[in-house]
Amino acid sequence: MRGWPTVAAANPNAAHRSLADLQAHGKLAGVITQNVDGLHSAAGSPDVVDLHGNLHRVRCLDCAGTFSRADIQTRLEAQNPDLRDIEVVLAPDGDAQVAAEFLEGFVLPLCPRCSGERLKPDVVFFGENVAANDATAAMARVQAADALLVVGSSLMAFSAFRLCQAAHRAGKPIFAINHGKTRADELIALKIDIPCERALPLLCNLVT
Repeated sequence: MRGWPTVAAANPNAAHRSLADLQAHGKLAGVITQNVDGLHSAAGSPDVVDLHGNLHRVRCLDCAGTFSRADIQTRLEAQNPDLRDIEVVLAPDGDAQVAAEFLEGFVLPLCPRCSGERLKPDVVFFGENVAANDATAAMARVQAADALLVVGSSLMAFSAFRLCQAAHRAGKPIFAINHGKTRADELIALKIDIPCERALPLLCNLVT
């Protein structure tokens, strides 16, 4: 509840905007992201595959309905007015550390569709599996592509690494822009080891 405004106020950076520009100029077929912040869509990339979900959505574990996080946030604040102004410690990912005494009377809104009590951010938590439709959509993008560009990912999550494996098996070249080692280094044809916020605008200027 308290961390959401930070996530909602985040803006795309130069890397997000450059990828959107590459798509707009027909140089990039699509975007598959492990990020859950929705910033690729905000930058203008169409039909993004959110492999690990999206914090801008909330899912009901009972009826599988999805809802706007902004709408659920409004209800959270209305039902928990005492939590709006307390001091919290915010993490970069939007998580908020709140003293235990403030959580004793916390009220979680019911599902707008089925009135169920089990709502969660529509993201893949540690130990959960990627949604089947997202995994299928991501693999279809790789199969339809001529090459694969990895940007700003160590590929340590198998859900992303398997896409590189699929591209490699199909004989498709893999390129990477990432500061540091990746799990797929042995499969990558060319790697640029600098931050993607610096590299992508340069690449965009060269090819558009």
